[in-house]
Amino acid sequence: MPNPIIILAIGGGLAIIMLLVGIVSTVSTDKSAVEERLGQYIDQETQEEMERIKRTPLTDWVNTKVEGSERGERIAKSLARADIKMRPGEYIGLLVIAALGAGFVFYIIGGRYILVGLLGCIVGFFLPGMYVKRQQSQRLIKFDNQLGDMLNLMVNGLRAGFSTMQAMEAVSKELPPPICDEFHRVVQEMQLGIPMERTLDNLLRRIPSNDLDLVITAINVQREVGGNLAEILDTISFTIRERVRIKGEIRVLTTQASYSGKMLSFMPLGVMGILYLMNRPYMMEFFMHGACGYVPLGIAGILIALGSFVMGKMADVDI
Repeated sequence: MPNPIIILAIGGGLAIIMLLVGIVSTVSTDKSAVEERLGQYIDQETQEEMERIKRTPLTDWVNTKVEGSERGERIAKSLARADIKMRPGEYIGLLVIAALGAGFVFYIIGGRYILVGLLGCIVGFFLPGMYVKRQQSQRLIKFDNQLGDMLNLMVNGLRAGFSTMQAMEAVSKELPPPICDEFHRVVQEMQLGIPMERTLDNLLRRIPSNDLDLVITAINVQREVGGNLAEILDTISFTIRERVRIKGEIRVLTTQASYSGKMLSFMPLGVMGILYLMNRPYMMEFFMHGACGYVPLGIAGILIALGSFVMGKMADVDI
């Protein structure tokens, strides 16, 4: 039977190497997969730059298998919302790398116990997903905060005689990210001949914002029944600014409860880790007596998860 230490050492080394390669590849890629396809028609120079990026046969094979599946579509949508320049196959590879790397680190720190290495693999597998969700949340908050300025710019452009597309193009040039990046994609799609309604639906798919949904609905209704779009957006702008202000105040008031829930949820795990490092025989008593140890740990884990869920719901106030 092969030595598990050698297997984990080889796996951890390969995981670290693949992680470094993935980071370099991600940083060097300046555009997402959608922009890459659009660049074939809009920016020839960008296309040549993308063609110079080296892809391994393994990466191409994984992307081919994943991108056509339902799970691949969900991963692509999640990465687009977080504005992470990765393809679904690359993200799955990152999950495997993170799991192997964290498992190797936990195995070395935890005294070369296989159980601790498996726990590290589980933790590492969920770390990329947590980062993606955090990026989505931060990007959505930034987008909502910029939505009022975007509406004011569009209203001024429409009153100056701009068309709707020209007003959106002004937004893509004048405002900071992330709103300028998203409207730049909208303008690119419209330049390719995609109907405005579909491009706005794509924008809402990438940015699941209730305020943005209100704006897109107003634009679509105005295109169907007519009316003064500048006046409509001006009225919506006031409503959205008030909602953003109230959301900010609520976020400040609920931050303490939110972080308290997170700290209380991770504190037992931290205490268990510290006790394991300081007094390993004491902690191993939970794993040496069968159900007498596993049942209390399982009940404690369920209670911690329920407490974290309840405190998260208490801090989540919908406007």
